[in-house]
Amino acid sequence: MTIETRGAIRLLRRRSRSVIRYQGNVLTVAAMIALGLSVLVAILAPVIAPYDPDQVSLVDALQPLSFAHLLGTDEAGRDVLSRVIWGARISLLGPLGVVAGSTIIGVVIGVLSAWRGGWVDSILSRIIEILFAFPGVLLAILIVAVFGPGLGSTVLALAIAYVPYMARTTRSVALGERQMTYVKALELQGMSAWRITALHLVPNIAPLVLAQTSLCFGYAMIDLAGLSFLGFGVQPPEADWGAMVAAGQSALIQGSPAPALAPGVVIVITVVSFSLLGESIAERVRRTKA
Repeated sequence: MTIETRGAIRLLRRRSRSVIRYQGNVLTVAAMIALGLSVLVAILAPVIAPYDPDQVSLVDALQPLSFAHLLGTDEAGRDVLSRVIWGARISLLGPLGVVAGSTIIGVVIGVLSAWRGGWVDSILSRIIEILFAFPGVLLAILIVAVFGPGLGSTVLALAIAYVPYMARTTRSVALGERQMTYVKALELQGMSAWRITALHLVPNIAPLVLAQTSLCFGYAMIDLAGLSFLGFGVQPPEADWGAMVAAGQSALIQGSPAPALAPGVVIVITVVSFSLLGESIAERVRRTKA
């Protein structure tokens, strides 16, 4: 292979990496814009929604797309766009509760397991493995059977189901961080384990935990939407994207796809955006550590 050929191959590899990074940056920015718009819509729902999301008008049932109803109406004559806008509140708040609860408990278990080691690590690892044996959806159905359907029951169930994912991720990165030189130096200086973990270890593993959190947010949104679709989550007439997809099935058969299609598309966009953001954060962390 000549020197010119080797140089051309190196140049081609550099350009390929640059293109991949550029595409990754573009997708990350697009994901952040989509998520920012979703949060903004949820906050400004009372201002920007053109109609009351629960206003029933049987005369206007299954209206097609028009200037009066940009996404048409459902079988009860309710404006689909208004319900999608208001549904952003519950559809984002539910996964936020799942991720917040599972992250707090999972980080505590993961850090404690990595720091203490020994029998503590063994017991906590067995507990995590037991929790992995319970599918989140089935656990949610069990809790709903006990406490009744609703957002609170499903959020509680999925938060418990997501704890092992956060705990396993936290434990794996905390184990590596536990062996770092700065931790041993702080221990030699007499700093307590609590201060070392709170002031140094946890902040250093936070980026990877944040990446896992972003991915779990998307998964939690899918699970909550699925539970609402099955009737275990948010109950009608409250606007929720998963419940809207379920309610729009009959309209879909009658030739009006918007009541089911609109919330479904929004769910897909939001979940993909969270996945892209999580992968971007994880990739940046890997590059930094490399």
